[in-house]
Amino acid sequence: MATAAATMVSSAGGLLAMLNESHPQLKFHAVTNLISFVDQFWPEISTSIPIIESLYEDEEFGQHQRQLAALLVSKVFYYLGELNDSLSYALGAGPLFDISEDSDYVHTLLAKAIDEYASLRSKAAESSDGAAEIDCRLEAIVERMLDKCIIDGKFQQGMGVAIDCRRLDKLEESIIRSDNVHATLAYSTHVSHSFIYRREYRREVLQLLVKLYQKLPSPDYLSTSQCLMFLDEPEGVANILEKLLRSDNKEDALLAFQVAFDLVENEHQAFLLNVRDRLPAPKSLPSESLQPESSDPAPIQNENSTAAEDVQMIDGSSASMTDVLEADPKEVMYAERLTKIKGILSGETSIQLTLQFLYSHNKSDLLILKTIKQSVEMRNSVCHSATIYANAIMHAGTTVDTFLRDNLDWLSRATNWAKFSATAGLGVIHRGHLQQGRSLMAPYLPQGGAGGGGSPYSEGGALYALGLIHANHGEGIKQFLRDSLRNTNVEVIQHGACLGLGLAALGTADEDIYDEVKTVLYTDSAVASEAAGISMGLLMVGTASEKASDMLAYAHETQHEKIIRGLALGIALTVYGREEEADTLIEQMTQDQDPILRYGGMYALALAYRGTANNKAIRQLLHFAVSDVSDDVRRTAVLALGFVLYSEPAQVGCVFTHLCVGCDQCFMHLFVHNFLTVLYLWICHWAINF
Repeated sequence: MATAAATMVSSAGGLLAMLNESHPQLKFHAVTNLISFVDQFWPEISTSIPIIESLYEDEEFGQHQRQLAALLVSKVFYYLGELNDSLSYALGAGPLFDISEDSDYVHTLLAKAIDEYASLRSKAAESSDGAAEIDCRLEAIVERMLDKCIIDGKFQQGMGVAIDCRRLDKLEESIIRSDNVHATLAYSTHVSHSFIYRREYRREVLQLLVKLYQKLPSPDYLSTSQCLMFLDEPEGVANILEKLLRSDNKEDALLAFQVAFDLVENEHQAFLLNVRDRLPAPKSLPSESLQPESSDPAPIQNENSTAAEDVQMIDGSSASMTDVLEADPKEVMYAERLTKIKGILSGETSIQLTLQFLYSHNKSDLLILKTIKQSVEMRNSVCHSATIYANAIMHAGTTVDTFLRDNLDWLSRATNWAKFSATAGLGVIHRGHLQQGRSLMAPYLPQGGAGGGGSPYSEGGALYALGLIHANHGEGIKQFLRDSLRNTNVEVIQHGACLGLGLAALGTADEDIYDEVKTVLYTDSAVASEAAGISMGLLMVGTASEKASDMLAYAHETQHEKIIRGLALGIALTVYGREEEADTLIEQMTQDQDPILRYGGMYALALAYRGTANNKAIRQLLHFAVSDVSDDVRRTAVLALGFVLYSEPAQVGCVFTHLCVGCDQCFMHLFVHNFLTVLYLWICHWAINF
């Protein structure tokens, strides 16, 4: 009957006329029925919006009637496309706005409400005073939506909305009430890394996840340790490892080793060393006895020997330890496990295993190198150097230097910087050979640390090679490199020592090393100071240190382009992974008059937002890619897009389509298209491997 009656209505004019009646019941009847017909007659009803609005604002009209009027106005504004006004009146409708209704109207306004609420919450969090005006009615609608997700069992949807709206209380509730807490915690961790673009907010989410992980009946130590690493809390990781190592259950000890291996994969040297140093020594054994085995150079192995001996992870017994700790078997067990895990955290165990793998699976074809060598003219220094580089890359990390040993006379033809690079190539081949790195490079190193009778290019290259061998694991070689840097005034040797020292102390933010490298920078030598600028960045990589301001100030003072370029790269390295924290420094560099510093600003953007696909960073890079007057800056901006987008290769085509459309001049078309193919292949390769 109702359906038949509805189809007979051809106009809402009669109901609209009743709105002008004086009796409240007639108005209430009109509003109630108009809501039923608004989907059909909204164009006609829209002419009476002022009258319906006045009913909503009339305090003498009953609360329920006023909410009905608000709902009616909201629906009319929705059909008119005025979503802001529609949402405003939907908030006034209170409980009459039914979030469970399955209609386009409700779905659209819920999405609008969530976006508006999330925007206001973000502005409040990012403002200095932390205050923002948020309509309590808007908050009530979002909370009703979140509660409905939890009640309906749509936990992932609820977690996504809670994270977007910065409601960590609702995120916690969604996780706790889910059917599979472990799975939802893992999902939340994934979302926090993939979709939260503000670093500080991501830290807040991870801190909550750590708290929830620790409350589990069977804690997930692997995931907890990963979160603590991103939060830079080595003390928490050390406590977990100590608990597992002291357990009587052998499985717990193996889990501790696995946690350590997972942490080492991230290659965060400073964090790993902090964790290692916070692991307490056994109660009955001096801490000196627990350091990893000495890394003093052993006799040089020939190229046919294995890179390292097999590494055993099962509990063993040391005669000396047993003698010391006979009275306390638990401390003996802990001491043995502690020695192993310190070896893992120092990187030595992983490096040994990597060397074994690379050596045993080396499939490089020396015949290719021999053919290249025979095809290259002896006087062609460029091709000569290229062949040396090819050999280094083909045998990177394998410790196989057969080609160089068999062609020493041919290798000796390299001169000046080609000799520097040829010697440094040995560091690429023997990367990770910590036990014998210094012995292998001994014939080329400065005698007594002060530069002997050999070529300074070979000696500088040898120091650089030591840095490559010990990259990110330089505890055993840092002092030698520091001594070499202090004891020479030859700028080429200083160049190699600075680069080697930066690699060996990567990310450690060692103040003493920084001061020594800064001394070299202030000599204002084009060769040595350029390397010093890069080295300072390597030392402070990812720290967002205030020392970047000093580096930027000196870049403005010096007249050497080489030094400015080295400092520009060094400054960019300091903001690696710091995202919005780097915005102030990026702004300074990208607005600088010096094109070299703007070039560094592109790299700062690339490294600060690497892999985030951050829209703000992409917009900035696209702007500079088509508008900067410097070819170097434009080229670097295009390359920097690859760093920002490497985790989202599917977006590359769309981004570069817009870039190419914006290139009106012919030379810019050529410029962009030359890089497009290379960059796309590089991003795809990175995505596949990582």
